[in-house]
Amino acid sequence: MTPAIILAIVLLFLLLVIGVPVALSFFLSAMVIALGSGASLSLLMSYSYKNTSSIILLTIPLFIMAGSIMAYGGIGRQIINAASRLVGRLKGGLAVVGIIACSIFAAISGSACATLSAIGGIIGPMLKEKRYPRGLVAAMMASAGVIGILIPPSGIMILYGWSSSTSVLACFLAGAIPGIILAVLLSLCTLFMLRNNNEIETLSAEELKAAWAEEKRLRKASGEHGPFWALLMPFIILGCIYGGVTTTTEAAAIATAYAIPVGFFIYKKLTWNAMKDSFIDAAKSTGTIMLLTLTVQMLSRMFIDVNLPKMILNAFYSVTENRWGILVMINLFMIVLGMLMDDTSGTLLATPILVPIIKELGFSPAHFAAILAVNLGMGNITPPVAPLLYFSSRIIGAPLKEMLKPTLIYFLFAWLPTLILVTFVPAVSTWLPQLCGYAV
Repeated sequence: MTPAIILAIVLLFLLLVIGVPVALSFFLSAMVIALGSGASLSLLMSYSYKNTSSIILLTIPLFIMAGSIMAYGGIGRQIINAASRLVGRLKGGLAVVGIIACSIFAAISGSACATLSAIGGIIGPMLKEKRYPRGLVAAMMASAGVIGILIPPSGIMILYGWSSSTSVLACFLAGAIPGIILAVLLSLCTLFMLRNNNEIETLSAEELKAAWAEEKRLRKASGEHGPFWALLMPFIILGCIYGGVTTTTEAAAIATAYAIPVGFFIYKKLTWNAMKDSFIDAAKSTGTIMLLTLTVQMLSRMFIDVNLPKMILNAFYSVTENRWGILVMINLFMIVLGMLMDDTSGTLLATPILVPIIKELGFSPAHFAAILAVNLGMGNITPPVAPLLYFSSRIIGAPLKEMLKPTLIYFLFAWLPTLILVTFVPAVSTWLPQLCGYAV
């Protein structure tokens, strides 16, 4: 490696560790390589701008907006009510309700933060009222919120597909089964940790039946509807996409258009002020993502121009020539990457560097999409950055120190098994895309 590349990589990680904004860290590192290699800055800027002028990127703000509208529109509570009917009688069942609700909401919003906001803000107080340990609740919601990275439609998969020239629809399908596996393992870990807790309250069959009857009576009196319209939404979105009726971007627009009347006229929780706030939230998130996209395009172009992927592959080959061994090292690299930056930044940075290596090793880009998503999802709950861990701590009102033990249990017995399974059993992520006719 040239001194400019080494300096840029060291500078990038140093800036991230000391808390410099990710977009600025990307930009400064790109400038170091550009100045060291004599690249044209004007051509670099025009290249980055051209790459970010893609209609597929419109999908992200539209799904963010749809998720935000649904969070304000009361759809999250309807999903929780539906999930409680399934497992409400189990000891610790209300916690599993939160995980199931996160999985369903993730299939609507495609966003981990939107999922955690909508579901965590509702289920958190319910769990605390039933005397669930607040540290466990916060840790569980942080991990469950990350399911939004895997369950389609996922914003991360959109960015990955766009930046790797892989079918976005194939990437969506690649994350579906790993997301379900993760949800099941999180539920089992939660029930295991609560098995000897005699303080938590569990409703009896009679109490659940009475509560459902009262809920039905109140809905009828207020003119509200049940969870049908909320649960219909993911079927509409995914049906339009995989039925070939719409593109991913058009389906995102349909999701937004669907969420507004459902929130206003069916569940009657959405107001004009709430909708304005949801638009503002979507605009802020979109601005952040687009700035990241622009700067990471500059940095990745510099990395590709100096042939960094080939250098990394040669370094891996110096350790082992076994492609599965190299895949393990790539996983370790991504775990560290996920600990230093959020999932969006990690996806945008890692994809152009690692996908050429993955292809040369003979692995499917769709398979790697699931591996990347699981790794970066782990990064969301792994310090020092761990954005969802801190976010969940604020939403649930639990000190971080009370979250560390259950987070470690989730990491060891839910996240790592999912990562190992996705990594070494490619069919977990490639079977569904192949079933739907995508060449992976």
